Amino acid sequence: MRVGVIGVQGDVEEHIVAMQQALKTLGLRGEVVSIRRSGIVPSCDALVIPGGESTTLSRLMLREGIFSEVLEAAERGVPVLGTCAGMVLLAKEGDEEVAKTGQKLFGLIDAKVKRNAFGRQRESFEVALKMPAIGEEPFNAVFIRAPCYVSVGRGVEVLAKLESEETFKALNMKKGECIVAARQENVVAVAFHPELTDDLRLHHYFLQNVAKKAP
Repeated sequence: MRVGVIGVQGDVEEHIVAMQQALKTLGLRGEVVSIRRSGIVPSCDALVIPGGESTTLSRLMLREGIFSEVLEAAERGVPVLGTCAGMVLLAKEGDEEVAKTGQKLFGLIDAKVKRNAFGRQRESFEVALKMPAIGEEPFNAVFIRAPCYVSVGRGVEVLAKLESEETFKALNMKKGECIVAARQENVVAVAFHPELTDDLRLHHYFLQNVAKKAP
C-alpha cells in the first residue's frame, strides 16, 4: 500500500509519521510519501489532505497540478482522509469566508462547512470526543482554528459531533449542529488533528475500514 500525504503546505511530517506507525501496528506493508508535485497521486492507494491554511493549500494544489489529480483519484474510489483544512476542502459548500476568498473546494462530501467555526489560533482546544466508529473510549481530539460541518446530505455518515453543553459554554458558542467527523463512501473528513496525538485509532479506522475496501 502506498499512502500519499499532500505536502505543499501544513503539518505534513506529523501525518507521515502517524501513518507510518499506523501501517506498522496493523502489520500492513507499505510506504508513505509526501506529494509536492503532480504525477505522484496516480501511484497512491490512499491520500491524506493535512491541516494548514485551507486557501493557501487549495491554491498551491491548483498551481502544482495536484488538485485535479486528487479529485480524479477520489472519484474513482481512492480513499481520502482530510483533517482540519482538509475537511474544509472536501466539502461541497462553503460559508461566507470560503466565498470571500474564492477558494476552490473538491465537493467530495455533501456538506456545508463553517471554515473557522471556533475562532482563531488562540481559541484552540482539546476535548474527549465520542466516536463510536473507532471504539468506546473517547478520542482526545485537538482542535486548532478548526472548521465544522453545519449540515450534511443523506449520503453522509456522521462519525462525531460536538454536543457537550460544557464545551459550547467554554467556547462561548451556542449549542447547535456541529459535525466534526464525517464519511461519505471512500472519503473521511475530521475537524481535528489526529496526527498530533499518540492515539492511532482514527488512522487504523481509515486504513482498515476505508482503504482496504477500496477498488
